[in-house]
Formats: sequence, C-alpha cells, structure tokens
Amino acid sequence: MKKKIGILLLLSLFALTALYGCSGGNKEDGGSTNSANENSLSEGQNGESSSDMTADADEPVYGGSVIVGITQDLDSLDPHKAVAAGTNEVLYNIFEGLVKPDKDGNLVPAVASEYTISEDGMTYTFTLRDDVLFHNGSLVTADDVIYSIKRSAGMLETSDPEVKVESALSVISEINSSVTEEGKTQIVISLSEPNTELIGYLTTPIIPKDYDGQAGAPVGTGPFKFVSYTPLQSFIMEKNEDYYVEDVPYLDQVTFKISANTDSAFMELMAGAIDIFPYLTEEQANQLSSTYDIEVGNMNLVQGLFLNNQAAPFDNILVRQALCYAIDRQGILDMVAGGKGNIIGSNMFHGFSIYYDETLENVYPYNIDKAKELLAEAGYADGFSFTIKVPSNYQFHVDTAQVIVEQLKAVGIDAKIQLIEWASWLSDVYKGRDYEATIVGLDAKLAPSDVLKRYRSDASNNFLNYKNPEFDAIFAEAVGTIDQDVKIEKYRELQALLTNDAASVYIQDPSLLVAVNKKLTGYTFYPVYVQDMSVVAYTGTPENHQ
Repeated sequence: MKKKIGILLLLSLFALTALYGCSGGNKEDGGSTNSANENSLSEGQNGESSSDMTADADEPVYGGSVIVGITQDLDSLDPHKAVAAGTNEVLYNIFEGLVKPDKDGNLVPAVASEYTISEDGMTYTFTLRDDVLFHNGSLVTADDVIYSIKRSAGMLETSDPEVKVESALSVISEINSSVTEEGKTQIVISLSEPNTELIGYLTTPIIPKDYDGQAGAPVGTGPFKFVSYTPLQSFIMEKNEDYYVEDVPYLDQVTFKISANTDSAFMELMAGAIDIFPYLTEEQANQLSSTYDIEVGNMNLVQGLFLNNQAAPFDNILVRQALCYAIDRQGILDMVAGGKGNIIGSNMFHGFSIYYDETLENVYPYNIDKAKELLAEAGYADGFSFTIKVPSNYQFHVDTAQVIVEQLKAVGIDAKIQLIEWASWLSDVYKGRDYEATIVGLDAKLAPSDVLKRYRSDASNNFLNYKNPEFDAIFAEAVGTIDQDVKIEKYRELQALLTNDAASVYIQDPSLLVAVNKKLTGYTFYPVYVQDMSVVAYTGTPENHQ
C-alpha cells in the first residue's frame, strides 16, 4: 500500500505531511506567493523585518526590474554541473525539479503535480503536470524527466565528466514512464534498496533531453528565463510569461550583479545601485538601516574552521580537539555578527529539527587551559603555525578568520590568513585538497543524509579527508532504515562521531542580513540557500518601479 506524504526529510521535519497535488492542465494557485502579500513587519520563515511600512503600502504590483548583488561568479550555467551554493541560489529561479522546497521547508510538487512513496521506501511515483513548458516553448515530457534524473545519477550510457553526479541517486535501479487511465503521465522510480530520503534529492533540475546549449543559454521550467550572462559582471533573467504557477512572478526582469567582494557591493548599495544584497555584515547593516529595509534570517548552513585531517598537525586528534577548546564561538558571533547566529556543535544546523543534537554544542566549551594541555600532550607545547585559506569574496568568513587568528594566539598558535579567489578555492581546496584549514559555509539539500554524506571515506567531496569506518557503517544504516526513530538515532550518532573526533571546528549557522529596497516587498527566507525572485514585488503605484 502506498501512502501520501510530503516526507520526513523537510527542514521542518516534525512529522509526515500530506501529499501536495493539484489538477493537471490548470495553472496552480502558487502556495508560496502569499509571501509577496505579507507586510514587512511580519516574521518570515527564519526571521523578521525592520520595515515600518503598513500592509496597504505593501500591496504588490506587477512590473519593474531589480538588481541583486552577489559576491561570487557562477561556476556553471548547466545546473547539473554547478557546484557552488552561490550558483544554485541564482539558478533556482531558472530550473525546477519534480519537487522543490517552499519557505516552510516542505518539498512540494513542481514539474510533478503529485507524488507517492511506497511504505517500504522502494518505489517513488510521480504524476507529471500537463501544462509545463520549457523556456524554449517545448512541452516537458517523460523522456525529459527520465533523461534529467539519469544524467544527475550518472546512469546515461554516455556520461559527461563535468556533470556533478549525485551519489544519493545511485540507489535508483530503474526509471520508467506510463500513462494512467485518465491520460496522466507518470514516472516510476524503482530503487535497489529502501530509501525514504530520496525525495530530498529529486529537486534535481529537469532539462530538455535534446537541447545541448545549457552551458551557454540555460533552459528550464522556472519562473524566470535566461537573458544573458557576462562572466564576473552579471546574470540577467526575465519573467517567464508561460509559467504554470498563477500570479507569479511579479517582476519583469532581474539582474544578478556580480561584485568582487562585500565591500564593493556595499559601496554600490550606498550609491543606490543595488536593490537587494544578502551578505551584509552587522556594521554594514547598521549603516544602511535608514535607507534599506534590513531582513534578518538564517543562512541554513554550517560555518566552520574546516581542517584537512591528513595534513599535519591536524592528522592528530588531540590537536584538533585543542583547537575546539581554544576557539570562543560566542566571541565570534559577538565580534562578527553582533551576537546573531546559532552556535552549532557538529556538521548539522538547527533547521534539521528532530535530527539535530543540541547537546553537542557544549562538548567543547571555551577553555584555554584545556587547549594548552591537549597541545602539550600532542607534542606541541610551544604551539605551531598554519595557514587558513579563505575565499576573499565572503567578508563574513574573512572576518571570522580574523577573530580566530587572534583567539588562537592565547594558546601559542600562529595562524595566518591567505585570501584566495573563489575559483581557486574550488580548484585548490575543494577539489585538490591542498590546504591546512579553511573557513566556508556548507549547505545541504532537504535531507539529513546530504549534510553528512561528505564525511564518508569514499565521498568525492570529502575535502576534509576525514576517514572513519564506524562513520561509514552508521551512515549506511541511517540512510537504509525506514524506521523514523532509528533514523534519528543514527544521524545523532554520526554527529557525535564528528564532534568527538573533532573533524573540524564547527562554529555556527550564521545569521543572514539582507538589504532590501524599501519599495520592494515579498523577500522570503528559505530553509535552503536560494534567492527566490518570483515572490519579490514593487509596492504601491507603477511609478515606484525602476
């Protein structure tokens, strides 16, 4: 027997939710579009607004264009080749999967109109909408869906080495299509082993099977269509007039303007040249509060001082533990974010709710004496020196590194900061693993396995070089079980292993401070790292539009 579920893998993650569906052939009344009608005094998914505007003033209107500031270039326009979270936050507006996240952490139907998951976790069945068009005007077919999933899973007969193969999809044994008696097209995904978390990975973008131009002119099904891309300068998109969700998007055009770093973007904000910018420091937010609305939420990612577990001296667990004691996480929050943010104790953040083990936050209290004791035991009584490689385009991580450098001096550790371009970080640190320590933020899909799977010994993205056979075995158990209680227990065990092994110094899920033009409404925080422009709108009369 099959049960209808929204799935336990959502970041709200409190219980199984009802199946989301709608009748095929008609435009859907967009569930998340209500956020564009909320006044900016109301609380969003993860935060609140500083706006004093009234509900009447916040009435959304159609038309206009906005400029959104971002601080890293896109690493690929092909959604199956994109690695960086900063790329996916932009492409979210162009592409959709069978399902996609809403602002409350639910995985709701997108290209599919509804779905079911068998009770044994072995079969996923999706009913496709009748009215979804790609941006090139072609109708989405079962062949397109099957091709897209197989491409992401590495199941095509001829594979592209640049495609980022999603290892979680390796449990798929077969994908077939059929037509129901009512004439509805269905996609049936059969698995080789039980997996109730796979729905969190079926946000993988659906693209046209017979189109080979994604790298230069991406074509998806999302609320906006690609217009142009100039490397290191801008990514421009326009309203998709054929979008199947009714009433969105509001804006006619959105430009993502690429700035070299936060300081450059801040100067443009001060000049009024950017309408939305989501990476403010606390100091910058304070300076802009009179000219922009400042929205406050969470980044929903793990910020840490990530350590190369195979590079001396971090191949010594005592040294790694010493760093955990020597770093004052609350001090970092106070210095960098005005006290905002959520301290974490392992490679998971609070948004994962029932899976998150908050007790791990207290395993390494700030303790200089304990840090010195462990360093002496490890043979580093006089300390040591090392280099922290930090992407120069993320001021928040740079500021965090500066605080850590000062804190470590108290235990005799001389840490130096090396600022590198984002492209160099991807090639040297992430892929080449040529580093001692780095500070970044790690995001995740709406599945608890996704936030932890990089620590598997054989994971291609295990840039931390963490290896623990016990972790590997428990991870397999956690993913394979369909018992919710067992799944919670196993994921908590995995977090504890990372904490006790001090695989890295886990700091926080940072707060996200976003500057928003006071003429705009609808900016919405999501439990994943995206910028959803479909629900952003100008308020008042047409003359307010840019």
